[in-house]
Parts: sequence; structure tokens; C-alpha cells
Amino acid sequence: MELKVLDDVKSVVIEENATTLQQPFVKQMVVQLRAMDSYGIYDTWSDARVLDPLVLTRERRRSIPVVGDPDETTLARVRAYYNAMAQEIERRTGLMAVPVINITHEGFGRALILVGKLVAMDRILRDVHRFGFESLDQMVEDANKIVNQACSMIESHRVVAEL
Repeated sequence: MELKVLDDVKSVVIEENATTLQQPFVKQMVVQLRAMDSYGIYDTWSDARVLDPLVLTRERRRSIPVVGDPDETTLARVRAYYNAMAQEIERRTGLMAVPVINITHEGFGRALILVGKLVAMDRILRDVHRFGFESLDQMVEDANKIVNQACSMIESHRVVAEL
């Protein structure tokens, strides 16, 4: 997978010393993104620079066409996001969580996280080519909300999750 490199380092919107970078979900996102970097591009990058493309400012969002097909880099970011959520669910519940992601070439699809026979999380994906968040804090907030819902579902249906 070839990764797009930012041409202008000055366009980075995440500060190197942002406190959000210390949150467990953000650290797991960095692990997932670095794991998908088969060419070693991210090896010399800081965590903030690795995560930066996930933050879509108004200017960045405006530069992305309304209709378009997602590229491999964007699909990798989507996979990393749901992989990180599955890892967090595993950490909290002690049960193996498996992300299942199906996205068409047009950028529509579905993301599931399965725990045993239980569908702990189910999201419809649209306009994946525009995948991103207003801020790193927003990404963490959205992910924690989804993970909390999944964990409460697992606790409510623990017998099914353990199958």
C-alpha cells in the first residue's frame, strides 16, 4: 500500500505536544496506522504527523470532491479506526473482538465488530472518501461513545459474546 505524503509540513493541524495524543485510543490508532505502513514512510514521522490526515479542517474538507471513490490510503485509515475500536473493546471486556469491514469501490459499505456470535457494533459507511474528523478530540469522543455502547451490549449479552 502506497501512502500519500503531505507536501506541505506546515499544513499539519495536530500539535506535537497535544494532550489528546496520550489517550489510549489515540495511541492504538497510531499503532494500527504504523502497522499498515508497509513501506516504512511513517517510521520517521511523529505520532501527530501520522494522525494528521484524519483531521479534516474546513479547508481540507472543501478540497475533497463531494462525489468520489476512496483511495487505498483512506481505506487503510478506515480499517485502522475500526481495528483500534475492536482492540479497545477487547481490552475492556477480555473477549476477542473482530472488525469486519466491507466497502465498495464507490465508498459505501458497512463496518461490524463481532464478539463471539454477538454483533457488538454495526455502522453504515457512506462517502468514505471524505473519512475524517473535525479534530482529534472529536475522533476520540466518537470512538469512546461507540466502544462504550459495544461494551454495554457485550455485558448485557455476555453469554452470546462468549460463544
